[in-house]
Amino acid sequence: MRLILWTALAASLLSCQKKTGTSNIFEPGVQQGQPVPSELAEASGLVASASNPGLFWTHNDSGNPAEVYLISAEGEIKMTCRLNGITNRDWEDIALGTGPDSTKTYVYVADIGDNLAQYPVKILYRFEEPVFDAPQKDISNFDTLYIKLDDGVRDTEALMIDPIAHGMYILSKREDSIHFYKIDYPYAADTLTGRFRVKLPFKNICAADISADGKEVIIKDYDNIYYWQRPDGGPISKLLQTPPTQLAYVRERQGEAITFARDGSGFYTLSESVPEERAWVVFYKRK
Repeated sequence: MRLILWTALAASLLSCQKKTGTSNIFEPGVQQGQPVPSELAEASGLVASASNPGLFWTHNDSGNPAEVYLISAEGEIKMTCRLNGITNRDWEDIALGTGPDSTKTYVYVADIGDNLAQYPVKILYRFEEPVFDAPQKDISNFDTLYIKLDDGVRDTEALMIDPIAHGMYILSKREDSIHFYKIDYPYAADTLTGRFRVKLPFKNICAADISADGKEVIIKDYDNIYYWQRPDGGPISKLLQTPPTQLAYVRERQGEAITFARDGSGFYTLSESVPEERAWVVFYKRK
């Protein structure tokens, strides 16, 4: 009965929310399972797992425990991974990419938020992607990478890693025209440089992802989702200067997370919860 009531309430709220975009590449978003648990009240990043098919990595933002959660598409927490000895200053995104061992997949937790533009460096925590084998796991073996943006201190919330060229990309948030930065691969030094590449005509970008095959790119603000096809594997900075397709999207209350499904079947979004509304994992199936 409780799930039925939640579903009915969520459907009513969803129908009243602002809809944007007209593209029919993907079907309308469908809420999965049930509202996410209270442990994920401030979810601020999402990426589809490579080592655990059908599951996803997520985390909360500033002030919460330094924990990464492996969840199902239905929003159930399967495993909690605590990073020992660090704090969650302002974790804003999460991505998968290559690392010191090219045969392995690594999780990159992006401590890159900076609402007041006060931190001279951004931080990435990198560790080998865990396999789900227990409800809880402590992670002590991880790398800490520091990033300085070469044009000053800025608030950022979106991180992408290119599976083709392995470049890492950060997008700023608060400018009227956001700044796009590239961190060159390999990430050999402890302190890396985010090199400004181009201004883009977007603002309030809070999440981004590149598909597992590298052929699609997606970014979002709180009201819109923008999508590009990349069949030639060319530079991401040039691709994002071309007109995007604006996908149909029902605005979430505080939607700050997006990821492609690894099998190419669509994409997922996740919002922070608000007092009057718990968040759901939402799936947009490819037509």
